[in-house]
Amino acid sequence: MFSSKMESHEFSKYERARIIGARGLQISMDAPLLVNMSEEELDSVNYDPLKIAERELDSGVLPISISRPMPKRREESLDKIKVEETKASDAQKEQAMKEEVKDIAESGDMMKLADSGEEPEVSDVGVEEKVKEGLE
Repeated sequence: MFSSKMESHEFSKYERARIIGARGLQISMDAPLLVNMSEEELDSVNYDPLKIAERELDSGVLPISISRPMPKRREESLDKIKVEETKASDAQKEQAMKEEVKDIAESGDMMKLADSGEEPEVSDVGVEEKVKEGLE
């Protein structure tokens, strides 16, 4: 009935997982099986609804279809799309790269290193005197 439609259609692994999961849920809720399976076959799959659903999908009897939305087509002529072509020499490209690196270095806070003049140096003598005063 649906086998020709199902067999000719190739599903992605995500579509297969979705179909098997949905059908497995139906089977676990006591939906009738669409594939004739003997008691031995059911015992071999341990009555697992997902394995039964997978067998139904592989046999092509599931009346489930996949709707894949297609992107909208746009009618644009190639004349409307213009690509600017700039012919720059290697020296101009190098100069532009140097300017860009300079701008990045000047604007970045992380690029600055701590200047030794920014932090006051603590002399060993001053520390010893403060420790002695604190103990007294």
